[in-house]
Amino acid sequence: MSIKVTEFFEILKKGEIEFFTGVPDSLLKEFCLYAYNKIDKKKHVVAANEGTAVAIASGNYLSTGKIPLVYLQNSGLGNTINPLLSLCSKNVYSIPMLILIGWRGEPGKIDEPQHLVQGKIQNELLKAIDVPYSILPKNISEAKKIMIDTLKSIGQKKCPHFIVVPKGVFENGKSLQNKYPQQNKFYRENALEVILNNLYNDYAIISTTGLTSREIFEIRKKNNQRHSSDFLNVGAMGHCTSIALGIALSKPEKKIISIDGDGALMMHMGAMATIGQNKPENFYHILINNEIHESVGGQKTAASSINLVQLAKSNGYANAFRVSNKTDLIKQFPEQIKNVGPTFIEIQVDPGYRTDLGRPTSTPKQNKIAFMDYLKQ
Repeated sequence: MSIKVTEFFEILKKGEIEFFTGVPDSLLKEFCLYAYNKIDKKKHVVAANEGTAVAIASGNYLSTGKIPLVYLQNSGLGNTINPLLSLCSKNVYSIPMLILIGWRGEPGKIDEPQHLVQGKIQNELLKAIDVPYSILPKNISEAKKIMIDTLKSIGQKKCPHFIVVPKGVFENGKSLQNKYPQQNKFYRENALEVILNNLYNDYAIISTTGLTSREIFEIRKKNNQRHSSDFLNVGAMGHCTSIALGIALSKPEKKIISIDGDGALMMHMGAMATIGQNKPENFYHILINNEIHESVGGQKTAASSINLVQLAKSNGYANAFRVSNKTDLIKQFPEQIKNVGPTFIEIQVDPGYRTDLGRPTSTPKQNKIAFMDYLKQ
C-alpha cells in the first residue's frame, strides 16, 4: 500500500516543515506536484539545480531557524555535494535540513543505464560524505515513525539527513498534473524534424537528456537517417552545451549543434558565458523551450521569465534569434545555420509529447563509439 502524498505532508506539517525547494523528480512526481500546486509560492522554490536548492534551504534556515526540505532525483546528488560538505556539514556551519531523494536505479529494478550506475552506489555515496539517511517505507505508520525520529535527530544534531524514496512509495497523483494551453500546436518533435531535415554534410548533434534525445532517435529511425552523427546525452542534465563546446573547439571543420532544453539550460547557465568567451565559429546552440519541466509534472522553469535571446547576446554569442512556429522555423533555420557562430536559436514550443514515444535501442557505449567514428571522418 503506497503512501498518499497528503498524508506525508501532514507528517511534515506536524514536524513544522514549512519551506520547500528542489528540482522535480519522476519518482517524487506526486510530492513535487503537491508542493508546486498547494504550497505558497513564497515557501516553495523550484531551483535551477540541486546544489542551488541546498543553498536556498540554508538561507531559509539561517533566517528562520526552522528545518527546510530539499527534494531531488539521485542523478542530481553530485550537484549537492559541495554545499553539503563545505556549507551544511556539522563540522562547518552545521545547517540542518531534510533531503528527500528519489531512488532511480535501485538495485534489482529495471531502469536506464545511467540511473543504474547512480542507484547502485547511492547509499554508499551518502555514507562516504557522512550524511545520515533513512529509507522511506510504503506503510504509512512505519513512515510516520521514521519521519518523527528523523526530524528529532536533525533538530538535535543540526545536520542534513536524507530520506531515500524508492519507486512506488507515493500513490499516483495524476489529478495534480499541470496542464497548459496549446498555443500553436507546435511541439518539440515538430521542431526537431525541421532541424534534422535541414542539416547536411559536416555537422554533429549533441542533444540534451530525456525526451529530446528519445525523439531525435525516433525521427532518425522513421526517416531512415543515420544515428552516428548524434550524441544522445542521456544523463548529465545541463551539460550538453559544454560537451558540444569541447567538440567544437577540437573539430572546427564541422558544424556542432547543441540541442538544449530550458530546464537543462537553467541548471548550468554559466556554460553560455564560457561559449561566448571562446567564440567557436562552428557552434550552434539550439534551445527548444516549452518553459516547463515536462516529464516530471509540468512545473514552470525560470525560462518563462527570461529574455534568452538577449541573454545569449549579453554572453557574447555572435547571433541570436527566436521563433515560435513551424513556418518561421522552416524559413529561418536554413539561413541561420549558415551564420558564423556562436549562434543561439530559441524555438518556443507547446508542451506535449507522444505517449508511445520509445527509447534508443542502442546502448550509450554503442552511441559513443559510432559518434567518435563519425567525428574521425
